[in-house]
Amino acid sequence: MSKAVFCIAQSIDQTEEIVTNLKTAGFSNNDISVLLPDKSSTKDFAYEKHTKAPEGAAIGGAVGLGTGAVLGLLAGIGSLAIPGVGAFIAAGPIMGALSGAAVGAATGGLTGALIGLGIPEYEAKRYEGKIKGGSALISVHTASSEAIDKAKEIFERAHAEDISSTEESSIAT
Repeated sequence: MSKAVFCIAQSIDQTEEIVTNLKTAGFSNNDISVLLPDKSSTKDFAYEKHTKAPEGAAIGGAVGLGTGAVLGLLAGIGSLAIPGVGAFIAAGPIMGALSGAAVGAATGGLTGALIGLGIPEYEAKRYEGKIKGGSALISVHTASSEAIDKAKEIFERAHAEDISSTEESSIAT
């Protein structure tokens, strides 16, 4: 059983607190995803369309200076643009998923991309509004009910909003 647990953090400080606590609890950098609006007024960020570790680390260093060192350590961090929605900073598995989705998201925007990640439509719409408003979406991929409970507890202790979990879709072979 593979699940993702999601929440909304209202600030970069709260986002970093949650990510730090997830890492301390034993969640892998590769299982933690963060999506937040890119509010930089300059072109400080490169547009990454993949999650290769060396490039991600280089981008992570640059992005980390602007958003905090903790997020800079996550896998595959970079900036991406979703047509009709704007620029975002993404890290973790969500980066790869949204990079591919961003190309085809012109009609579905961020909500369509989030639905593609397995988030139910009503939650995806709520998340899109909060992300556009400056909040961060955090997700952690889990494989056990204990890990789901642990992630939810971390989110709750940090006073995150809109905590939910969903079964991740898998491709049948």
